[in-house]
Amino acid sequence: MASEAGLERTLHRLEAICQRRGQRLTRQRRAVVAKLLAAGRTLSAYELLDLLRPEDGKSTPASVYRSLDFLMKLGLVHRLETTRSFIVCEHPDEPHPVQFLICRQCGLVVEAEDKRVATATEKLGHQLGFVLDHRIVELTGLCGSCQTKHPGRDSRLAA
Repeated sequence: MASEAGLERTLHRLEAICQRRGQRLTRQRRAVVAKLLAAGRTLSAYELLDLLRPEDGKSTPASVYRSLDFLMKLGLVHRLETTRSFIVCEHPDEPHPVQFLICRQCGLVVEAEDKRVATATEKLGHQLGFVLDHRIVELTGLCGSCQTKHPGRDSRLAA
C-alpha cells in the first residue's frame, strides 16, 4: 500500500501525463486510479466499484469501465487477461512492451520490460504473418516467497 504522500505524487504525475497528451484526469478517472494505487495489487472492475461506492454512490459498472478504458488507452493502467484485473503501469511516460510475472498462489504481479522478449514476440508474429497490436505477455507461476513457503512444489503442477 502506498503512503498518502507517495499516492498524491503519483496522481500528480499521472495528471501531468494526461495534460501533456491533451486529456483530463477527471474526478472519476482519478478516483479509479487512486484506488488501484492505494490497493497496491491488481483489482477487478467490480472490486474497484465496491471501493468507489462508499465515496461516490453514483458510481456504476459502466462508469468504472469507461474510466479504465480511458486509463488503458493512455497507458496509465494495464489489464491482465489472466486474472481479469487491472494494475497501474509502472512506466506510464511512454508506450512500451511489457511482460507480467503473476504468482498464482499469492497474486503478486511484477511488471517487467525485457526488450529480448519483446523482440522475440515481434519476430514470431512476423514469421507467422501477424502484425501485433497487443504486446503484453503474461507469465504465471510461483514467486520466490511462495516457493519458499511450499518447497519442492512444482509450479507446473500447482492448481
